[in-house]
Amino acid sequence: MADREVDEGKRATLRRVAALGAVGPFTRLAEDDNDARGTIAGYLAATPGAHFSKIRDDLDLATGETQHHLKRLERGGTVESHRDGDYRRYFPAREFDGFERRALGFLRRETPRGMVIALLRDGDATASDLAAELGVARPTVSKHAADLDAAGLLSREDGYALVRPERLLTLLVGYADSFDAATVEFAREADRFISIES
Repeated sequence: MADREVDEGKRATLRRVAALGAVGPFTRLAEDDNDARGTIAGYLAATPGAHFSKIRDDLDLATGETQHHLKRLERGGTVESHRDGDYRRYFPAREFDGFERRALGFLRRETPRGMVIALLRDGDATASDLAAELGVARPTVSKHAADLDAAGLLSREDGYALVRPERLLTLLVGYADSFDAATVEFAREADRFISIES
């Protein structure tokens, strides 16, 4: 019985948070606290690029319920999805271009996100620097760097250089709360990493 109370409390909190994330076309959907589609739409407005299991688990929904509502939202043009390796990631419809969708997919992964943050802090960081910073092996960094390069987010021509770093910074700061505590901390100091060229 106690577990059920905790689950219901968690679900109610997440629904309120998801509704707060609702903007534009999602506002109407999120007004009804019992509307699972409104909850999902609001959640995706605050957590774009989430994959199916994350949506289901974070909102404490059943698998079939999540599948049903995501399909309805896609058919209705409220949500769109894109394949990202083994995952299908979901986004508010017409909100993000291809670069941003790919970027959010990688930023939802711990090591690539850590690499992007480290490179935003220090654009001269090497593979060894990144491995030490993230506490991973250098081959792990190299593998993720190759994936980021293939996705058009990183250039490896002369060391490691982020592609469109200002956009990556904006996505990290804008959705920091949907990532992790380290990203929230980075977002607090992000203005130090913005360079204005004259």
